Amino acid sequence: MGVSRLDVFYRRLLLTKLFIQGWGKPEDLKRIFEFRKIIGDREKCKDLVPKDYPVFIDKIEEQNDCRILNGHFTSPLEHFLPGILPAESVKARFQFILPRKWKKFKPVCIHLAGTGDHFFWRRRTLMAKPMMKETGMASLLLENPYYGYRKPKEQIRSSLRNVSDLFVMGGALILESAALLHWLEREGYWPLGMTGISMGGHMASLAVTNWPKPIPLVPCLSWSTASGVFTTGVLSKAVNWRELEKQYATDTVYEEEITRMLEYCGMDSFRMGQDFVKNSPSSVDTLSGLDLPADFLSMPTPQASALSAEGRGRSGGQASWPERGCGGGLDPMLSAVSSSRPHLDMLTARNVAEQRQPHRSLQHESLGFMKGVMDECTHIANFSVPVDPSLVIVVQAKEDAYIPRSGVRSLQEIWPGCEVRYLNGGHISAYLFKQGLFRQAIYHAYDRFIQKYSKYSIF
Repeated sequence: MGVSRLDVFYRRLLLTKLFIQGWGKPEDLKRIFEFRKIIGDREKCKDLVPKDYPVFIDKIEEQNDCRILNGHFTSPLEHFLPGILPAESVKARFQFILPRKWKKFKPVCIHLAGTGDHFFWRRRTLMAKPMMKETGMASLLLENPYYGYRKPKEQIRSSLRNVSDLFVMGGALILESAALLHWLEREGYWPLGMTGISMGGHMASLAVTNWPKPIPLVPCLSWSTASGVFTTGVLSKAVNWRELEKQYATDTVYEEEITRMLEYCGMDSFRMGQDFVKNSPSSVDTLSGLDLPADFLSMPTPQASALSAEGRGRSGGQASWPERGCGGGLDPMLSAVSSSRPHLDMLTARNVAEQRQPHRSLQHESLGFMKGVMDECTHIANFSVPVDPSLVIVVQAKEDAYIPRSGVRSLQEIWPGCEVRYLNGGHISAYLFKQGLFRQAIYHAYDRFIQKYSKYSIF
């Protein structure tokens, strides 16, 4: 299966660059990675956000078909990592859309925002109000840090300035979702669930891993890790690789200290990473210069097949690539670039001086470091499994060029029992034309929850 030409075309229309200031302050990355080890474990963080965490309603709007509550609270992340959020992002803002009359239950779905989804209009119009009309379900829309009212003044539109900003956003949304779930429980709403599209779906997935009870989850157009999004997906062409490479080369703290904090995640990939450097096509320069054909990510390569066979003997007890159903092409080879220190050392200019020019080596090192830090903070396998994965319905586009699935572990493997539904088309067409199917998946997940748990008094 190829990738959507519409996805590739749409990306070419967007001119803004991501991560224009680089990786972020090394001390911020260190703080985030240490905190990730806490919020990645549900038992360690189940009491981080108190059940009575204060939430405030600022304004109530009465409309013909609904009531809209506008509220705020202080992001719990500010208490644990003070100063890591931009000043504008510390206050978390939300909008709560409620029906005039409830049916049998009072269901609420929390919607997290996807890339570029500022303020509340888009989610309110395309998802929340239709859901209310179709089933009587309420929706709570949380504003992402760095977006809308919470956007730093220096930031241009949705273009996060630092790689670390994405990780700060994720940590904040995990804790903020917990605060809202506690508040909704106190207010008597039930059942409660979460959803989101694209980045919002991934952030909702991370948030649900922390919730200590069964909860419906419907992540749409997201997958198990964000590393492929910024290394092999079409969005990788928007990354400011030149600045990232420069910082990685000039500041040794990234290689010498931060890589040691990254936890190994995913497949056994040491040998594959070696061969990736030796055998990768010489015509590949930076990812920002790639012009991917529509079916590029699905193209098998002889190197990938051979490496998969060799990897069987080096798995150290873990399932090897063929057993995990990974595809071919550049994507799985890039995924082989591990996040741990020995694997990145393997890619340094010293080790490949005979194979490649120093600048080419630096490109690979930066690429490997990007994959390592992304997997550390966004890979679902680095977080707890939801209490009941059968309540998870994932909706994916078959030809998604933004969210590569080949070469990374599948959600079905990481969360046994979850359901994955595939739609025809790519990321953009699914977002524009398939939101009705997203809503249907949400209703099915809630029905499944009610059938399994309404008779039990576990809440």
